[in-house]
Amino acid sequence: MDHSPSQQLGAELIERAQSLGFALAGIAGVEPSDYASGLRRWLDEGMHGSMLWMENYTDKRTDPGKLIDDARSILVVGDVYASREDNQDPPITPGRGKIARYARGKDYHKLMKKRLMALADELRAMHPEAAFKVFVDTAPVPERELAQRAGIGWAGKHTLIIHPKLGSYMFIGGIVMTLDASAPSDQPTITNHCGSCRACIDACPTDAITEHQVDARRCISYLTIEHRGEIQPELAAKMGDWLYGCDICQEVCPHNSPKLDAGLANPAYRSQRWSFDLLEVIGWAEDDRREAFIGSAMKRAKLEMMHRNAKIVAKNQGIELKK
Repeated sequence: MDHSPSQQLGAELIERAQSLGFALAGIAGVEPSDYASGLRRWLDEGMHGSMLWMENYTDKRTDPGKLIDDARSILVVGDVYASREDNQDPPITPGRGKIARYARGKDYHKLMKKRLMALADELRAMHPEAAFKVFVDTAPVPERELAQRAGIGWAGKHTLIIHPKLGSYMFIGGIVMTLDASAPSDQPTITNHCGSCRACIDACPTDAITEHQVDARRCISYLTIEHRGEIQPELAAKMGDWLYGCDICQEVCPHNSPKLDAGLANPAYRSQRWSFDLLEVIGWAEDDRREAFIGSAMKRAKLEMMHRNAKIVAKNQGIELKK
């Protein structure tokens, strides 16, 4: 298939990213976001809760080309952390609390950044005049919108990226470049396939989801991972067995239902550890927390937050704790 020079470069970058183990890769442009007004409205309404860092660098969050000077293209990658065959857990044992699938294996920040940095170093050696900036969940870029542009998936009503075959258990990262790469002609354009489905909206225990919007202040993932301090009793009662994070909106999504030919997750993210003993967590000292979270993305939750979460889950399970 004939490509222009920029398309040929884009095809080569996609192939190289896939050779590094990323399930999906594509090229996106650096045009300003189509959802800038929506982001500003979301922030103005305080739906980001205590994540005040979301208010910073809104110019870059709505214009990815501003992440580096003279940016011309973006390589976007998707790393699958749970397969559609892993979509249902066995019943939780009383006295244990569940953790979200994304945090069950090794820290995705490190695993993705290591491969993307290696690719960026290769590109610097080949194109010493060019500039490159790696991002994995930390840089102020509209990752999900870029993933849509790059043909990796569409943003579901729960706001997460969904690939029609691989589902939504996916991390997004990439490299912003001054290289002139463009999408090859065979890069897919994936349209929204949510249709009239409301499974994620209706299943959310705290009513955090409205169509294509999440109120973080009510989201179990936010409450257990980001929110410090007490959790409102009416929300705590709806946390169920979730000790860290929540997968409910993804578990009910038809696009995550078992599909034998969907492919498997990156094995680095797979782990048999999907729950913790609540009484052990309540009894943790800081050294215990650090040891339990070695190599894990879960270290974002501080000791007092894990104590709080474990006590809430214990209460939800009817376990009486000693005063």
